[in-house]
This record gives sequence, structure tokens and C-alpha cells, in this order.
Amino acid sequence: MSNTPRTFSSRLSIDLTEFRRGWRILLLALIGIGTSVSVAPLYSFGTLVVPLQQAFGWTREQIQPGIAFLFGFSVISVQVAGWLIRRHGVRPVALVSLLALPLGYLTITLNQGSIWQFYAGYTLLAFAGLGTTMVTWTQLVNLWFDRNRGLALAIILCGTGLCALVMPNLMSWAIERWGWRAGYWTLAVLPLLVTWPLTRLWLSSESPAPLVATTDQPVTSQLPGLPLREVMRSKRFWLCNVALTLATVSMIGMVTNTVPMLRDRGMSAADAASAFSVYGLSLILGRVLVGYLVDRLWAPGVAFVVMLMPAIGCFLFYSADNHIGTLMLASLLVGLGAGAELDIAAFLMARYFGMREYSRVFAMHMGIIGLMSTLVPFFFSYLYATSSSYAPLMVFCMISFTSAAVLLPLLGRYPTFANPAADVPPAPESSAGFVEGSLRVGQ
Repeated sequence: MSNTPRTFSSRLSIDLTEFRRGWRILLLALIGIGTSVSVAPLYSFGTLVVPLQQAFGWTREQIQPGIAFLFGFSVISVQVAGWLIRRHGVRPVALVSLLALPLGYLTITLNQGSIWQFYAGYTLLAFAGLGTTMVTWTQLVNLWFDRNRGLALAIILCGTGLCALVMPNLMSWAIERWGWRAGYWTLAVLPLLVTWPLTRLWLSSESPAPLVATTDQPVTSQLPGLPLREVMRSKRFWLCNVALTLATVSMIGMVTNTVPMLRDRGMSAADAASAFSVYGLSLILGRVLVGYLVDRLWAPGVAFVVMLMPAIGCFLFYSADNHIGTLMLASLLVGLGAGAELDIAAFLMARYFGMREYSRVFAMHMGIIGLMSTLVPFFFSYLYATSSSYAPLMVFCMISFTSAAVLLPLLGRYPTFANPAADVPPAPESSAGFVEGSLRVGQ
């Protein structure tokens, strides 16, 4: 590697070498996230509610907990996924799960009217698709991309937006022609006929350059990074979890309550939807922009700025009148933060704790996020019930986003880890200057 200092303009440019080498992995991970058990069932659920209600006479209150069963048990299954990936590698875990997940969908179609069988079906999905979650695909991309890691993660996480764009229309088309079971057939076909063949064809190696010549261990056991026990004792790990959990639960509160709040202010359904319509666009914009920036600047510093934006958005929602322009600006600011949270989480876990235990470390983070995401709607319902107003929710979200922004810079300098394959001692921690994106773990 050249020792010539990188100029500011070179830091701003995008090195396309990794993208030329890993574009198949990038496309695979994008599709993998879009068809994963943590994304596709969520964005398809709304299209299934009415057909299930008509087919079995269930109430909407009975149907809605199905998705809660999925995410509640995902807290457990994602830990199993992290352990399996650490032990066996990404490829076998992904291939098996991509065959098991369609079987889970088809199991739900056997239901003859039992709501508890319906809940059991969504519980089964959490375990059948455990190797298709973001833990798998972010692990893979982290192994293939280094200089453009943040941008690569941002691109694949746009798979959630791709799913939200395609899945409802595709599901509605199938259900209108063949009934509610066709919705689950559609969900089963995509991972089976699209993601599985691409994984089988393109995922021949978990890393573009294996670190050692031995083949009796997965590449993850040969990567630089902290042992899991040290990660668990690290203040940085828990600081990162607290900060990002505050941001995530606040984002859930904003996404699920903004439109009802605006309706309570007297806005029409159309105006409330218009005010919140820019959220989706800003989510994608925020995701890509933050991914680009964290490759070039100190990631916690970027996170500080990005997490303050939704705090300002919450303040605008709290204090502004029904001026549509102001409310759209507030939605834009909230969306920028929503698009950044997962990018920042995946990037920080790899940068501060290394790739040695990434699957289990990120799985633990996702487990914490999943648990809080399951519980926090009850808290928000309590806030509304005790005040008959959304004002306490807005104040909570403002404080949470601001707290996340303040906490993340406390992570400090990027560490540099020894490469166990090369038996090289670790270098001193890198400087925490704001323009630090060019420092790489293991170099």
C-alpha cells in the first residue's frame, strides 16, 4: 500500500475497485434483505389483513398480533443465526434458511381457521428464516467491502425500500386472482426461485481474499477483532446499544403515530398523508448519504449530526401549526435519521469490534432492538392514554434522538486489531479526528 497521504478530494471520491469486484455480492445482499424474513412479511402484512378477515371471520385485533409473534421470537432466532454463522459460515446457513423459509410460508396456507395456528405459523417463520436476516447479509458485505463499507451497507439496506415498493402490489395482484393463500405462495416463491439460486451461484466465497490457507475453519474465525467475551465487557458496546436503541424506538414512535397525530389536529387524511409522504424518499436519501459519509468521516461525528435532524423534526411537529410545508420538512428530517440508523449500527459494530465475532455481536444488537421494538408500542399507547395527546410522545422522541446524538461520539477513536492469521500485534488506536474514514480495521 502506498504511504502517500490522501488528499481531501481523493477522500471525497468513490473507489470503484471494490464495486467492480463485489457487485454480485452487493446485488445478492440487496435482494436477500428484500426477501428476508425480517422484511418481506412486514411489508406484505397489510395486504393480507382484509383477505384473512374475510376468509376466517377474524377481527383485525386478532390478526395484528401475528407480526408481533414473528418479531418477538426473532429476538431468539437471530441469536441462533449469529452462532451458526460464526460456527459454519454465511453460505451454508443462508442456503438452508432460503429453503426452509418457503416451507414456513406454505405451512401458514394449511390453516383452516385457527387463530392460534396462525400465530404459530408466524412464530415458525422466525426460525425457518433465521439465516436470511440482516445479520447474514451485512456480515457478507462487511467481508467484501472495506474502503466503501458504509456506502455498500447503505445500498443493500435499500432492499427494505425495494420490498416496500414492490411487495404490496405484487401480493394484491396474486390475492385478487387466487385468494389469500396466493399471497403466501408469492412470499415463498421469491426466496426459493430468486434469492436461493443467486446465493448458490454467486456466494462461492465469504471473502474475496481468504486470510489463511486452511480450509477447516470458516473465514470468520480467522478475522481480526475482539472475542465475544471482551465485546460483552466493553463499555463501547453497551453505549452503542443504548444510543441506537433510543433512536430506533423513537423512530418507531414517529412512523406509527405521525399521521394519527396530524388527523387529531384536524387535518384531512389526504393532507396528513401528503405531509408524511416525503418520509420514504428521505429515508433512502439519508441511507445512501450517511453510507457515503461514514466511509470518509468519523462515523460517530456523522451520527451526531444525523441523529439531531429527527430531533429537530420532532420539535417542528410538536410546535408547528398545520402548515403543510413545515410538516413536510419535519417528515424529511425524521426520514433522514430513519434511513441512517441501520447503516450506522452495522458500520459501528464492524469498525469498533472487528469482524471476528461480527455475526454474534450484530445479532445481539438486533435482538435488543427487536425486544424493544416489540415492547415500545405498549409504552407509547400508555403515554397517549394518560394524556389524550401526542405531546408526551413528541417530547420523548426529541429527548431520545438528542441523547443518541450526544452518546455516539463518546465511542471515541477507532481501534485497530491484530490479524490472527498473520499473527501481527495490534497497532495503537487511531486518532478520532473527524476526517478518519480512511483508517481501516486490521491495517
